[in-house]
Amino acid sequence: MTTRTLKQVIKSIATSDGGGVKLLRSLGQHQHLRLDPFLMLDEFSSMNADDYIAGFPDHPHRGFESVTYMLDGHMLHRDHLENQGDLKSGAAQWMTAGRGIIHSEMPQQTSGRMRGFQLWINLPAKEKMKPAAYQDIQPEQIPIMNLLNGGTVKIIAGKTEIEDQSIAGPIQSTSTEPLFLDIRLPAGAELMLPIALGHNAFVYPYEGQLKIGLGTEKQILATHCAGLLSEGDHLAIQADDENLAVLLLTAKPLHEPIVQYGPFVMNTHEEIEQAIADYRNGRLVSQD
Repeated sequence: MTTRTLKQVIKSIATSDGGGVKLLRSLGQHQHLRLDPFLMLDEFSSMNADDYIAGFPDHPHRGFESVTYMLDGHMLHRDHLENQGDLKSGAAQWMTAGRGIIHSEMPQQTSGRMRGFQLWINLPAKEKMKPAAYQDIQPEQIPIMNLLNGGTVKIIAGKTEIEDQSIAGPIQSTSTEPLFLDIRLPAGAELMLPIALGHNAFVYPYEGQLKIGLGTEKQILATHCAGLLSEGDHLAIQADDENLAVLLLTAKPLHEPIVQYGPFVMNTHEEIEQAIADYRNGRLVSQD
């Protein structure tokens, strides 16, 4: 057994996106701060409606998948395919932009807490121009595993086995084989998780500090930082002296060139120029 260690830390920076939604960005704040196939991770969290009320009006995407996972609040997804999905507390959406999608995510509340994450996952070159797709995932569709130490594991994508319990999320059939876990541990509690060899992995504690590793050589990862992990087939984590909430993301790397221009992620500059031209002439979402 080889235990993964912390090899790089990406501190979140405050920024805004969409209509001016305030958020924290770790992966993706610069184009070299990525982890193949993960392109970007944003965390949004505020009790102040002014920080989120403008939402994310209609905007295009091409060439990747986006996952929105809500902890608190209510947003409404709409897209050009006439999909509509209510993103409420505990819900998620999995959107494959493929050739092109135009969508919006708009708040359905004018007060209270809005909190969640958006993750971008790259698509392989052979799938970048496939038809767009959307999956609405309600809270009751996301399995929750109860741990012996009093913690819990929610699984949005992939499958894993922890403490002799097997658990599988609602998303399975994607080429990068992503695993997306939301793990909660009480103060001081430990957990050992299997991770597929050859898959890239990172953790993102959003409540409390995270300890990574075994014995006296544990490494500490601060809240709101993405911790990129070394190779290995297991990950040992521990909550520090406060309750811990942490995301674990793993996936198979693509090892392909990435050229990004805002909401378009392709493999060559020529493909980006084509995406821009297609958007301008109304052909981005054409499926012919």
